Amino acid sequence: MECFYAHADHITGGEMFYTLLSSSNGQYRYNITFKLFMDCYSQRQFNNPATIGVFNRQSHTRFTEMPVSLTSTELLNLTNTGPCITDPPPVCYRVGYYNFTITLPASAEGYLLTCMVNYRINGISNLISEYSNIGATYTGEIPGTAQLAGAPANNSAKFTGSDLVVVCANNTLLYSFAATDPDGDQLRYSFSDAWQSSGNLGNGGTGSPGPPPYQSVPYGHPFNGSSPLGSTIRIDPNTGLITGIAPGNGIYVVTVSVQEIRNNVVIATQRKDLQIKITACSIASASLPDAYMLCRNSMTIELANQSNSPLIRTQHWELSNRQGQVLFSSAQASASFTFPDTGLYQVKLVINRGDDCADSSKAPAYVYPGFHPAFSFTGICISKPTLFTNTTSTIWGALSASQWDFGEPAALDDFSSATNPSYTYPGLGLKRVQLIAHNSNGCIDTTAQTIQIVDKPPILLAFRDTLICLSDQLQLRAGGAGQYQWSPDEDMLDAQTATPLVSPVSTTKYYVELEDNGCRNTDSVQVRVVDHVSLQLMPDTSICQADTIRLRLQSDGLQYSWTPAAQLLDPQAPMPLAVTAAETRYQVTAVIGGCSSSGSVTVSTVPYPIADAGPDQTICYAASTQLRAQTDGSSVRWLPAGSLSNTRSLQPIARPASTTAYILEAYDIKGCPKPGRDTILVTVLPKIFPFAGRDTTAIIGQPLQLQASGGTSYQWWPATGLSATNIANPIARYQQSSPGIQYKVWVWDEAGCVDSTYLLVRVFNTRPSVFVPNAFTPNGDGRNDRFRFVAAGMQRIHFFRIFNRWGQLVYSAADSQPGWDGAVGGKPQEAGSYVWMIQAVDYTGAPYFQKGTMTLIR
Repeated sequence: MECFYAHADHITGGEMFYTLLSSSNGQYRYNITFKLFMDCYSQRQFNNPATIGVFNRQSHTRFTEMPVSLTSTELLNLTNTGPCITDPPPVCYRVGYYNFTITLPASAEGYLLTCMVNYRINGISNLISEYSNIGATYTGEIPGTAQLAGAPANNSAKFTGSDLVVVCANNTLLYSFAATDPDGDQLRYSFSDAWQSSGNLGNGGTGSPGPPPYQSVPYGHPFNGSSPLGSTIRIDPNTGLITGIAPGNGIYVVTVSVQEIRNNVVIATQRKDLQIKITACSIASASLPDAYMLCRNSMTIELANQSNSPLIRTQHWELSNRQGQVLFSSAQASASFTFPDTGLYQVKLVINRGDDCADSSKAPAYVYPGFHPAFSFTGICISKPTLFTNTTSTIWGALSASQWDFGEPAALDDFSSATNPSYTYPGLGLKRVQLIAHNSNGCIDTTAQTIQIVDKPPILLAFRDTLICLSDQLQLRAGGAGQYQWSPDEDMLDAQTATPLVSPVSTTKYYVELEDNGCRNTDSVQVRVVDHVSLQLMPDTSICQADTIRLRLQSDGLQYSWTPAAQLLDPQAPMPLAVTAAETRYQVTAVIGGCSSSGSVTVSTVPYPIADAGPDQTICYAASTQLRAQTDGSSVRWLPAGSLSNTRSLQPIARPASTTAYILEAYDIKGCPKPGRDTILVTVLPKIFPFAGRDTTAIIGQPLQLQASGGTSYQWWPATGLSATNIANPIARYQQSSPGIQYKVWVWDEAGCVDSTYLLVRVFNTRPSVFVPNAFTPNGDGRNDRFRFVAAGMQRIHFFRIFNRWGQLVYSAADSQPGWDGAVGGKPQEAGSYVWMIQAVDYTGAPYFQKGTMTLIR
């Protein structure tokens, strides 16, 4: 059955199920329900009616089609997520039901019931982002008599798991796709490819979709139909429960198939396709894996809650043995423990004990290291049995069960529980075969291999065309499983093996046929027979001393041997690289079996021109220097050129702005075409930033500490009042007042580079005092725009504050700079009187306090 919807880009999933109403004279009457999920917040409506069609399950021919009306709708809305989920997402679906009856005659192949829609919702996270408006195909199957004679008398499996499930990103996921079967058939669950729609659907027409088979949606890496939620998520094949750690935020399409198995025969497969929304919420739960399988190599268990909710406040771990004896406990969020012996243990986790969000969980721990699932196979031809051999090894217990999935998506019977099964593949291509092995101690582990089913067995030839010397023998080599037959078999030993021995007297093409269980393939090997080895070497040549050169030849030889070997990177290569420091005669022998030929080539050497750029130099900032180079060559060139006076001179003037490596290239005409090279590094010292301190004041008799910086040595001038003139920090003491003594300070760095600066000291004949003006005019004319004080004889200023007439602080500083600009927060203050006060300590250590008023004039 197929149904068509126009541009339904709000559709989020669908499924189909049916019940048998009656059967008579080979006619079967079914009640069919198609259930379609829609985004709860969509403003679109379910199409009414839908076009229905029926296909033959094997030939894919259309049996019939009909219109079907929308029967009813339902709102599924999760209204209460509980207090133990942070930021729960809205979980809401509108569900449309299409119920109808149909009578179908019994068929050997059975029928495929299909519903197609255009389109799924956009922005699905596990699909390739470039694709949008991907359609959907929803199916159900009615079995035929070819599987079982009474199979058409079937009631389909019906999915019963709740669709109102909160899934939190990177948290534990528990989502049931469980189903029930009224007939009591065994049910087996697996992830499957979600299908696109196909055919002439259009965006608004009522054309019929195309017949099966249907194409998978375009999954994006690392997702696929067998792993739609990533590698950490698995589905229990017996219960349909999806468990693991959810991927990141997004919407993911998930399709689950459930096979109905009756009398060990798969009679039909039903599918449910749903887009699951995953958001950045978290669940406070004690979440453990189904079991801890320490069955490979380790006896150390790593414990961590699979839920990472911020609502988890306490955690308590317990490990106990079969007798209930607690071996280990921990209150840490994660812990590890090494078991003392093999055995079955129990892991228990309790979170938030005594809290509203308390939870606990238990899981068994199987500690039986040495269990390694593995298998081999033979036979890879289509329509021929492929034999699988279970090679699982176990130290503890014994292999107890095997579950095989042969990886044939289009087949209904691609599974087995035999230990060493066989399977005949109906289709070519790569097949991912999976084995789930169980041992008697409870260990379960999975292994998988990808095999390629072909229409003829592959033959791997060691070579397809080769040479031998007359009267030599040659062993042909082929690879591949099966029976071999080589021809022509004259002058051949072991023609029915993969490695026959041949002795041709002339050029011969040998053919090989490989037969594997009825599949055949052929290939050929050309063996050319010669009575000598052709060899022609390059002419003698010259190179620059100690350079490498590739020795070249023309020859049909198969092996080569060059001497002297010490100067060759690969003396067995046909054309090796040679490192030649002095004139050398290289000899080579080329071999084809018992035939050989020898030759030689002489490589002469010419020394590189001598290039001596001179010793490295260090210069002052913005200075120049003369480079002094030497050479025995006929010409030179300097690089880089931008800061040199002459790039062709041995003694150019260099004016680098920063440290620069200059390269000298020397050339001559003696036979070496390459330049000799040398490098000189000219280091440019950083610019000197001399500082003598800020202009200052002093009073007669006050010791004033001066402090210069910026270099390694200093010189002050004049010497007036200074304790020394050749140090950075002399002490000045004055015996008379001065309107200003200007000192000049020269500052040298470690390379002798020098710069200078100035300092002005005013000397007052007074006691330690602070001089404050009585007015200022902050009008931006550059004169008296800032209100500042002058301190004489002061050791330290505690504060200088200014208040308006309402007592509000408008300015505060611990220095005379920068001074008040007459504004507060960039807003000019009004003209008028302001109060200032200053607190300081004079050079004798005595406290000093003064206050007064001043006028702001605008």
